[in-house]
Amino acid sequence: QVQLVESGGDLVQPGGSLRLSCATSGIIFSINAMGWYRQAPGKERELVAAISSGGKTNYADSVKGRFTISRDDAKNTVYLQMNSLKPEDTAVYYCNTYGPTRSWGQGTQVTVSS
Repeated sequence: QVQLVESGGDLVQPGGSLRLSCATSGIIFSINAMGWYRQAPGKERELVAAISSGGKTNYADSVKGRFTISRDDAKNTVYLQMNSLKPEDTAVYYCNTYGPTRSWGQGTQVTVSS
């Protein structure tokens, strides 16, 4: 059974930083590309960043230069470092495999507001 458990979301002021974590189980983590996705109120879920099994990364234009995705295969965990946060980054953030996705976790709320 696949489990994806996101954590690290919080209320932060514009310009602030957060680090999200996603602990996984039930998948062979090391061979899977992983992604961070987000869904803002009233909007479709979108891909924010992805990382291949070999560590190659790609990002949505809206977060390039501000967000960094990384992975620790020993801990079956994927991270998202978010810097220079903007109000438009406010959303529920989810991790999942990249490409075909699995069942979604509960996500973690990120709110950027003064």
